[in-house]
Amino acid sequence: MPVEITWWGHATCTVTDANTRVLTDPLFARRLVHLRRRRGGVPPAGARHADVVLVSHLHADHLHLPSLAGLAPGTRLLVPGGAPRAVPGLRRLRQLRITEVVPGDEVRIGNLLVRAVPALHDGRRLPVGPHHSPALGYVVEGEARTYFAGDTGLFEAMAEQVGPVDVALLPVGGWGPYLGEGHLDAGRAARALTRLAPRVAVPVHYGTYWPIGMDAVRPHEFHAPGDEFVRLAAVAAPQVAVYRLGHGESVRLEVAR
Repeated sequence: MPVEITWWGHATCTVTDANTRVLTDPLFARRLVHLRRRRGGVPPAGARHADVVLVSHLHADHLHLPSLAGLAPGTRLLVPGGAPRAVPGLRRLRQLRITEVVPGDEVRIGNLLVRAVPALHDGRRLPVGPHHSPALGYVVEGEARTYFAGDTGLFEAMAEQVGPVDVALLPVGGWGPYLGEGHLDAGRAARALTRLAPRVAVPVHYGTYWPIGMDAVRPHEFHAPGDEFVRLAAVAAPQVAVYRLGHGESVRLEVAR
């Protein structure tokens, strides 16, 4: 049975594996504070349907309360440990089945096994607040093993802690002209392929949101990361098939182990 990946923009993807739908870091907004969606329309209502939703960390472009509030009642939601304390609005989403996880935890969802893995990223709910939670990635195992990295930098034990994967959804950019520590750009994401050795990679987290009023500031940082990742991955890891999807575009993968 093929695995299907749909990229809705930013870090929001639907992974369909073993007749189970997984939604990552849902962000269904035209505008988020100082950010405006510049490419791809807001995903259709059907994108909100999932058997499980994975939230990688507490930043508002990944844990977006209005988007979570629009999920169907009864949806399973995995969040980093301590998230409901750090983000009180989560506790008001009583229609969702919220489970807190930390690296190493495994949760069975239908025919899938979802494992939380570490990420190298700031886990605070910015810009204020003393509470924080670990930033996470997730490995979704069914017909394939799909790694959703969330937001992360390269770290020494990445291959060991993530484990063998078939598909890697890797961030390659951001929402502003500068990427700080704890992020992958196109070059670092290509280097991550040499550590993870997936069969397939899909670049995400670029080319969707950009600060209002900064359209003319380093525009190549908005447009280029996807193509740059394709180019650099072909040099660093030519054995990896890279699919650069457009917003709302899907790819069906036959992954034979």
